[in-house]
Amino acid sequence: MRIQRDRNHQVIQSGPYGIVRHPGYIATMLGLVLATPLLLGSWWAFIPAMLSTLCLILRTALEDRTLQKELPGYEAYMRKVRYRLIPGLW
Repeated sequence: MRIQRDRNHQVIQSGPYGIVRHPGYIATMLGLVLATPLLLGSWWAFIPAMLSTLCLILRTALEDRTLQKELPGYEAYMRKVRYRLIPGLW
């Protein structure tokens, strides 16, 4: 991920971003972990779904670190919206 200064990249604090910092990732994870194995009808599908979910969780940590360093206002946003993915938990 990169800061797109030419596109006026800025912190959004409304909508789902007012609850968690990475709402798109949690939606993707739910789709991977719940929907894919159920649609395929396979317990084995949970293995790659969980691995993909772990990668997305790692990505949120790396993305937070980059945004904190490079995007003005992100530190204040992190103090306001404390949870990365799950409100009240993490």
